Amino acid sequence: MMMNEMVTVLFLILGFIFGSFFNVAGLRIPKKKSVVFPASHCPSCGHKLRWYENIPVLSFIMLKGKCSACRMKISLLYPVTEISTGLLFAYCYMKTGFQLELAAALLLVSLLAVITVSDLKYMVIPDKVLLFFLIFFILVRIIEPLNPWWDSVLGALAGFLILYLLAVISRGGMGGGDIKLFFVLGIILGTKKVLLALFIASLAGALYGLALMVKKGFKKRIPVPFGPFIATGSLFAYFYGDDLISWYLHTFLYM
Repeated sequence: MMMNEMVTVLFLILGFIFGSFFNVAGLRIPKKKSVVFPASHCPSCGHKLRWYENIPVLSFIMLKGKCSACRMKISLLYPVTEISTGLLFAYCYMKTGFQLELAAALLLVSLLAVITVSDLKYMVIPDKVLLFFLIFFILVRIIEPLNPWWDSVLGALAGFLILYLLAVISRGGMGGGDIKLFFVLGIILGTKKVLLALFIASLAGALYGLALMVKKGFKKRIPVPFGPFIATGSLFAYFYGDDLISWYLHTFLYM
């Protein structure tokens, strides 16, 4: 196996491990619990997981998706988060290599993983998580700035103000966590990409909401967490934003 492939596999494994931690963070931080204590346990019966029951991805397969003590089903959220984080960590390395931008990519994936778990479970995006990543995003963009450097500041303001206006217009239809999240994302993405992320997230969320209404009935209002769609839009904007914007401009404006 070539060195580059070995490093890619290493990032894949690291992603599995960090994905397991992001599950814990996303489930515990909104409830103001420690991410360290108590040790990992079954949420149904409290069974403390042995070391071989706590291996990312593999343990879920070996246990056949059930707790070894009470046989209750383990949520698919655990392996899905671990696998997706692993694949994204590996992809970050493949796209950037060992450059400073790799830190930005890994931090972005990490933030999105935690808030997706939190929003899916509780429909909450914790301020503590946003503040933690905000500090590191600012440091990364000081060391590895966008071009021009102030695009991070403009992106943060644009993301915040647009979401804030949407919240005012919709009279609470947009959560405060979503607004603050786009402020943080604007620093790492810049103006164009944060707007693209919002567009993709809104489009995906609207299509999902429409499909859900058709399935459940148009008269019944069903709350939908926006975090997973923001994560999707942000990843597409970060990795493919330049290509998507260029395609749009050449297709519709330069015809």
